[in-house]
Amino acid sequence: MKFTVSQSSLMKALSVVSKGMGANSTLPILSGIYIKAADGTLEFQTNNLTISIRHLIPANVEEPGETVVSGKVLSNIVKNLSDAAVTFEGGERTIEISCDKSTFRLNTLSAGDWSGFPEVNPERQIELPCDLLSTMVDKVYKVTSKESSRPILQGILLTVEDNTIRLVATDSFRLAVCDASVESPADEAFRAIVSGNVFHDVLSMPTLEDSIQIGITESQVVFTFGTTTFVSRRIEGNFPDYKQLLPASCATAVDIDVAEFAAALKRVSVIALTNASVRFDIDADGRLMKLSASSPEQGESSEIMNTDVEGQSLSIALNYHYVFDCVNAVSGSKSLRLELQGSTQPGIFKSNGEVNYLYLLMPVRL
Repeated sequence: MKFTVSQSSLMKALSVVSKGMGANSTLPILSGIYIKAADGTLEFQTNNLTISIRHLIPANVEEPGETVVSGKVLSNIVKNLSDAAVTFEGGERTIEISCDKSTFRLNTLSAGDWSGFPEVNPERQIELPCDLLSTMVDKVYKVTSKESSRPILQGILLTVEDNTIRLVATDSFRLAVCDASVESPADEAFRAIVSGNVFHDVLSMPTLEDSIQIGITESQVVFTFGTTTFVSRRIEGNFPDYKQLLPASCATAVDIDVAEFAAALKRVSVIALTNASVRFDIDADGRLMKLSASSPEQGESSEIMNTDVEGQSLSIALNYHYVFDCVNAVSGSKSLRLELQGSTQPGIFKSNGEVNYLYLLMPVRL
């Protein structure tokens, strides 16, 4: 095997497939990158038994062949090379990598032991705009659960129906829902539960194009864009019936300026080091909202904001870390609406725009 490829193109390809390398696998081959050179094309593959990634790039191939090399070592080498042509030669037991005045000789693994890329024939698939989908995933990604005991809560529910994309995530303490219109909807409703980490990784890749194909089989989800294919194990189970948590009306509604609210919350929460609770006191008559926090060790803080209030006066306490996640998700918006039913009922933040966003948060004890 012998081929030459630019350092920048190679680095980009490795950054794509590295997401699929096994981190602490007892099988060395799962920590490797499979490379195949043929017909002016390099094919890279990784597989950690949960996800598989394949990516193709053009190259000057003099001798076809295939090999498996340590992904971590290869990535560290390539990112430190000068921006010049990189030549690979060998492959059966060792491979020589040369670039400018640098030369490396790496031990390789047998390509015959590589499991091969999974053959996936999606039962259903849909094409969606990458920019819009990426924006939506960023808004709900942090709400997915980090607890492995309930895998379904580590996923994001994706539905496409009636010209609308909807993403939903929950960790049982909070719920995030975002909707957006889509110009080329599916002929019939599309529904899939995708790992939040996978969704985020796919839509953070440098090889994304204008649109992405998402397909589902009984056990897998496959993402296809450009010359990249990303296959992930599908999360099994029934997603929680989140719609029953959304009330039809509210007792109190507050319209909040996002920038002013973010700054006030940041100042008040400085005191809440050991207690993450921030109290919201809504004064309907005075059209005010008071934020306050207290800590036995540090003291107290408070700030008053002028707001538009509908309904009755009401108080509620919320975890400010979770509120900040909501504020960050709507950072591009000017206004945010807070709807409340009572001090022991969930608070609901809403923001409307190109992407409509709803964030439900369970209260903490006053």
